[in-house]
Amino acid sequence: MAYDSMSDFIQTLEENGELVRISVPLKTNLEITVVADREMKKEGGGKALLIEKPILADGSISQFPVLINAFGSWKRMALCLEAKSVQEVSDQMAYLMKAKPPKNFSEAWELLKNGIDVIHARPSRVKTGACKEVIHRIDLGSEKFSLKDLPVLKCWPHDGGPFVTLPTVYTVDPDTGERNIGMYRMQIFDGKTTGMHWQLHKVAARHGRRYFEEGKRMPVAVCLGGDPVMTFAATAPMPDGLDEVLLSGFLRKKSVPLIKCESIDLEVPANSDIVIEGYIDPTEPLRDEGPFGDHTGFYTPIDQYSAFHVTCITHRANAIYPATIVGKPPMEDLYLGWASVLIFKPILKMNFPEIVDIALPAEGVFHNLVFVSIKKQYPYQAFKIMNGLWGMGQMMFSKIIVIVDAHVDVHNTSEVLFYLCANIDPQRDTIFTKAPCDSLDHATTEPNIGSHMGIDATKKLPGEGYKRGWPEEMSIPQEVVEAVWKKVL
Repeated sequence: MAYDSMSDFIQTLEENGELVRISVPLKTNLEITVVADREMKKEGGGKALLIEKPILADGSISQFPVLINAFGSWKRMALCLEAKSVQEVSDQMAYLMKAKPPKNFSEAWELLKNGIDVIHARPSRVKTGACKEVIHRIDLGSEKFSLKDLPVLKCWPHDGGPFVTLPTVYTVDPDTGERNIGMYRMQIFDGKTTGMHWQLHKVAARHGRRYFEEGKRMPVAVCLGGDPVMTFAATAPMPDGLDEVLLSGFLRKKSVPLIKCESIDLEVPANSDIVIEGYIDPTEPLRDEGPFGDHTGFYTPIDQYSAFHVTCITHRANAIYPATIVGKPPMEDLYLGWASVLIFKPILKMNFPEIVDIALPAEGVFHNLVFVSIKKQYPYQAFKIMNGLWGMGQMMFSKIIVIVDAHVDVHNTSEVLFYLCANIDPQRDTIFTKAPCDSLDHATTEPNIGSHMGIDATKKLPGEGYKRGWPEEMSIPQEVVEAVWKKVL
């Protein structure tokens, strides 16, 4: 069954030995970071942590416990997706990509047996939900509750303030009505105002530009907690225009219950733990946001972003506040990224059938380094894959793409580096191109634009100008190896 709340997920984590409760009061200012950072860097990602008594900026204990590192291992990602493994979900996606629409009951049953319950992808609508057990209408003058009552973390010493780090942000295209769910950090400016760090290339930023052109306020809803699959969906590399709610319904095998917000015309999951409603006025001047200790391992500097004005906050009576910290890898977000690559790999392979596997090493902090293995069949095929990947959504930010042959394990960085060093003539096998860059990349001369490098580390063919005859790799025949070990053992 799908999770109905963050508390449900916590119970599952605890039953599976994946949760540590911390009853000692810890400050939201840096202290939770100290504990979480050490846990995230443990072998295999450590455990999820439930900080039962987070200390707010005013010294009081928050009514909301903080859950952190909930997604920080392969096992916890599988539990989030309610699967035996993330690979199982990837296999379901691959089956769906190959499946033809069922023509009769037996074919439909075959789809269901393979876990492809697409019926539940569509959301349901409800009139009441747990996310509205407590309602604070800030736009109507409620002074009893504000953003400062949430245990929002100040993660690193030079951060510009506390940041909401694990929100799912709901916006709608004003022209088509298409919904988007993204994850954008939110700096707390005061009790009812935050920054909204959606970068230039993000879908929500495109929505914002349309509201600016029309001179209208942009309704925005921010959800925290609920079914953890919603958090994963917000980070997934969905194409612009495809609804993350549909992906969530497919993954949880149960329709996502949506409920109308109190103060704005948007729908949100009714099982959320906390909902922050509000708007962005695109005609307002932008505000300074940052610095922020980011997943790059460096502080991103002060920049200007839109201000988010809070009109209403609703929450469960026993809500859990989910958070994360980012920084030098490995961190919790590593597993969210790896899960996305694995689950969406069948879609990449549908576009590029020669791809065998793909990996984003931790050291590349997602966008900076991509390893791809292919079944090479013709000259310059590696370059075709590089250019194709740079043209696919968030892959446009990939700074370095390395292509290797099919037998190379792209998840073994040492093995990839061996073939990279062995198989390339740098001038012949390297290409550079200009393209948009990640806004967080501090190395580019200008923000948001820069260069990308592709390296062909595959065996070279005569058609690629290689005339010497490629050497044979050293190995001992398997029958000799087996015969020797029979003698020894």
